[in-house]
Order: sequence, then structure tokens, then C-alpha cells
Amino acid sequence: MPLPDTSAGVTVAEATRADTDLLAAMASLLPQLSSSATALTADELATIIDDPATVVFVARSAGRVVGSLTLAMFRIPTGMRAWIEDVVVDESARGSGVGAALSAAAIDRARAAGARTVDLTSRPSRAAANRLYQRIGFVRRDTTVYRFDLTD
Repeated sequence: MPLPDTSAGVTVAEATRADTDLLAAMASLLPQLSSSATALTADELATIIDDPATVVFVARSAGRVVGSLTLAMFRIPTGMRAWIEDVVVDESARGSGVGAALSAAAIDRARAAGARTVDLTSRPSRAAANRLYQRIGFVRRDTTVYRFDLTD
């Protein structure tokens, strides 16, 4: 299914290095995603970018980083899997097509890698994000997600 083009003025590219501009942008973006997120160090960001199982997409508008998305891809016995994680758009740029542009880039990359589907989860409280995902073609699945907390 083709994705709508709602990304006027937004460019999306894969991050190739953890430079100071990206590190500063992530320090601003991550708290908008999760109140429990801690700032990444340059080494941590470089590890994520350099990991062959992840692709960090960065959205820019007028040269400024306004969003990011991480695509995780891995092969399991039933095929190539792709998961979108940690999608965040700066509050000043929400509603301008940044999330759609990031999602389109991730979907294209997953397709090129041979994934048959792309999954993501989104908290119900993120109403605008959930509307976006449905609008661009994601379908809610009847599933139960479990979590085992390793920090206790």
C-alpha cells in the first residue's frame, strides 16, 4: 500500500554517525517520548547507529532535527522481522508530516531488507500517533504483549 506524501519540507535520512548535533537533538527528543528516558551518551548513540540490527532515521526540517525513529530488523526461523521503536517528533513539528515521513522511510527500508511485515506498539494515550499509524496503513492486531521486568 503506498503511503501518503505528507512530508512537505521534511527530509529523512539514516543516521550514520553520532555527531554533536544528533546527540543534542536526541537529548531534546527523548524526554518528549518518555519521562523515564535518560540522556544517551555519544558512545551509546554510536553503538545504536553502528548496530547492524538497527537503523536510526532522523527527520530534519529547515536543517533542524525534528524527529527520529529506530527500526530494528532481525531474522528468526519464520523470516525477517521488522519493528519500529522509539518514534518521537518534536512538539513544535507535530502535525506537519514528520511522523509519516519517518514511518515511510522505515517501511521502505524494511521492505528492501525482505521483511514481510512491520510491527510497532504505541500506548493508547498517544492518540495522535495512533491515528497516524492507522491512517498510513497499520492495522491493530488482536494480541497480548507481555513484559518481564529485569530491573527488579
